[in-house]
Amino acid sequence: MRTLPMTDGELAAWLRLSLARGLKPAVLRTLLDAFGLPEALLGQPFAAIAAASSEASARAVLAPPAAGFDEQLAAVLAWREAPGNQVLTLGDPAYPPTLLTMPDPPPLLYIKGKLELLHARSIAVVGSRSATPQGVEDAGRFARALSDAGLAVVSGLALGIDAAAHRSALAGPGSTVAVIGTGADVVYPSANHQLAHQIAATGVIVSEWPLGTPARSAHFPQRNRLIAGLSSGVLIVEAAMRSGSLITARLANEMGRDVFAIPGSIHAPLSRGCHRMIKQGAKLVETPEDVLEELGFAVPAVARPSLRAPSGIETSLAPEAQQLLDALGHSPATLEILATRTEMVEARLQAALLQLELAGHLSVLPGGRFVRASHG
Repeated sequence: MRTLPMTDGELAAWLRLSLARGLKPAVLRTLLDAFGLPEALLGQPFAAIAAASSEASARAVLAPPAAGFDEQLAAVLAWREAPGNQVLTLGDPAYPPTLLTMPDPPPLLYIKGKLELLHARSIAVVGSRSATPQGVEDAGRFARALSDAGLAVVSGLALGIDAAAHRSALAGPGSTVAVIGTGADVVYPSANHQLAHQIAATGVIVSEWPLGTPARSAHFPQRNRLIAGLSSGVLIVEAAMRSGSLITARLANEMGRDVFAIPGSIHAPLSRGCHRMIKQGAKLVETPEDVLEELGFAVPAVARPSLRAPSGIETSLAPEAQQLLDALGHSPATLEILATRTEMVEARLQAALLQLELAGHLSVLPGGRFVRASHG
């Protein structure tokens, strides 16, 4: 899939309007609907533009380009010539159709990689940058299963949940879409440089920001609206109460997309955002198949593993080890908590813990806490 060939003059007009200070994407879309392509809009008299929008918007449209515009245009033209790089405009037939359902689609998109993935059915997998090991594992497991089902997995190239989702999705046929909050020629965070290189090769990176734009915190909520816009649904893996992932989920809900959340322990800070979304109507999901079913995929019954250990494994344990595993539940616990719950003397408790660890039923976390091992 290729974009329409665009003359340098046409691209210059699009770039000028996309950079116009104070001209919001929604207003620009209205003006383009009224007057046609950017070159035609730039040729309109002030009064006509003001009548179709406002005097402030007309001033923004007709203001001369900022200093350095010619250099910016030259950089975009050069960047577009590199293999795998494309610049999409709002008027291009190859523009992602899901973004056109938004009131304020970006006038320009900078693309690195496989443009066709922006037309594939997709789901966002998002969550905390400071994810727990379990959260990283869950993000990877869900993303791989969703990619295996043919869905492109959309995320934001952040550390933690985003990076885990991208890596696992790359291994499946659905691949992955990274929506970034910097220029398409900037990788943030730098720790994801190699991952970004892999995504550009077999997935796609997309940005609405001008080339060279550095990371700024104010850009990420705007990036999150594109993640929501591109996706059929959003899955939140782990999120604190004040989290960018919750912004993505709220925007997705406003756009009529499905919102899914993985529950966790009531004691875990990174479960609270998920629980809040579930209270507000997000669908609680325990397996990738839960998500696929909601999206209308046929899921064979045999492909629905439980979050619990496979049947028959726990029945082979000694009674005290089984008692201890039941007491452990599904949240980390200290030795003191387990002693209180089981009323075992320390020697018997230690013996039961050792049996469970050797049998692969529990893991020891930093700080002397024990957690049930994840099966499946």
